[in-house]
Amino acid sequence: MKYAVGVDIGGTTVKIGIFEENSKLIDKWEIPTVTEDGGKRIIPDIAESVLSKLEEKDIKKSDVLGVGVGAPGAVDDEGYMPNGAVNLGWKPFNLREEFEKEIGLRVIGANDANVAAFGEMWQGGGLGYSDMVAVTLGTGVGGGIITGGKIIAGAAGAGGEIGHIHIEDNESETCGCGNKGCLEQYASATGIVRLAGRRLEKDDTPSVLREGAVTAKAVFDAVKAGDKLACEVAEQFGYYLGKGLAAVANVVNPQVFVIGGGVSKAGEMLIPFIEPSFKKYAFNPCRCAKFAMAELGNDAGIVGAAGMVIKADE
Repeated sequence: MKYAVGVDIGGTTVKIGIFEENSKLIDKWEIPTVTEDGGKRIIPDIAESVLSKLEEKDIKKSDVLGVGVGAPGAVDDEGYMPNGAVNLGWKPFNLREEFEKEIGLRVIGANDANVAAFGEMWQGGGLGYSDMVAVTLGTGVGGGIITGGKIIAGAAGAGGEIGHIHIEDNESETCGCGNKGCLEQYASATGIVRLAGRRLEKDDTPSVLREGAVTAKAVFDAVKAGDKLACEVAEQFGYYLGKGLAAVANVVNPQVFVIGGGVSKAGEMLIPFIEPSFKKYAFNPCRCAKFAMAELGNDAGIVGAAGMVIKADE
């Protein structure tokens, strides 16, 4: 039996899993992400933890196909991180080379959002498709593009940053990236709260959203309850997201969009809000793209990382 290790590096914890080559999860665990001193302990800590677990499981190094790593930053096809990773304290360096020196195993690195996208294609909401776009609706809007079963990383490893598609000219507030009118400003959890706040200030239309803290979850809970104002906010969110995804579809022509992240917990009720503007703005042959919900949750990163290793030589 051959095995693969999946590693998902986050700002607070590192998630790690060991998988059989048939995709069965053997074990998963977490270790703290030590970001002090420029994050110099992160890779050695992961290597030590993985090697210790392999010994515990009586798995020989010769039976390990390799280690897949998802990191929070741009990672090119050679494993180089041209911008490092700000929230880890990393300066530009070659993730693959440094990790291989520490662990003595083959390492494949990629951006964490792209890795999670690969996981959803391999074992999640995109199972059965080879051309897929993963959309992560959380604090921001992330994405991962899979074409022909392969991650599209781009020249500098920054492919798939769909949250920064320009979608609105008439925007006065600045996105975290420095631009104005990005998709992320309307379709993320924080964007939905902004849309709701603006709608609540517009007039005195009654709404349960006036009764407590406004969150993305509160908005969609109110939609489920038939709240008119909340439905207007959801329609605006769906308009922007559908328009943005149409632009993506016109470039990569995916079979399916898989929607994940905290906002996706609202479930398939999101899809009817997205589809009208998607179909309006998508090029006709691209309108056949389906919409599905992500299925792997927090395991998408480790599943995708291990999957990259298992599928690498196919």
